[in-house]
Amino acid sequence: MLQKEIQLAVDKGVMLPLMEEFYTIQGEGYYTGTAAYFIRVGGCDVGCHWCDVKESWNADLHPPTAIEHIVTNAKKYAETVVVTGGEPLSWNMLPLTTELKRQGLRIHIETSGAYEVTGEWDWFCLSPKKTKLPTQSAYDIANELKIIIHNKHDFHFAEEQAAKVNSNTILFLQPEWSKKEEMTPLIVDYVMNHPKWRVSLQTHKYLNIP
Repeated sequence: MLQKEIQLAVDKGVMLPLMEEFYTIQGEGYYTGTAAYFIRVGGCDVGCHWCDVKESWNADLHPPTAIEHIVTNAKKYAETVVVTGGEPLSWNMLPLTTELKRQGLRIHIETSGAYEVTGEWDWFCLSPKKTKLPTQSAYDIANELKIIIHNKHDFHFAEEQAAKVNSNTILFLQPEWSKKEEMTPLIVDYVMNHPKWRVSLQTHKYLNIP
């Protein structure tokens, strides 16, 4: 396939810059502890300084892959698929989610919400970043709001973001991994004083799994 045709396919969402795909146990948020097939799409310009997958940022490093290939692999392993990144909403997610739905799979997304929502989602995990705030479409459909706590000011940011999501959104505070010893006790205290929030931990890192 010629480069121009590949780029056109990526623009349409029928090919995506695939960084990695793997079957594992979900480590964070509402579905912690459940099995899922992760599809990590390359490309992100949100630029979180504490991002633990910075190698995902440059989409050019990850080969454009036909969504049929991605769906075939996912179908082999799991009933639930988690699309993450990078920032998956950098791309048109409708072709991928349509094919996954056709195979009867449940589809989750983990996103900063910095781009307009595309695709059909059974669970929408919104993790806003200060560097590029979510679109209204992301706030409106969020099932789960997950705020990463790196410093004390992030609690204020968390409340600002909680005021923007829909009334059914489940609220989580999660310590940034490198600051977990310092921030986890503060989060525990905060949740006890503000019980609308829940604690999320990166349990996959404690378990030493992907």
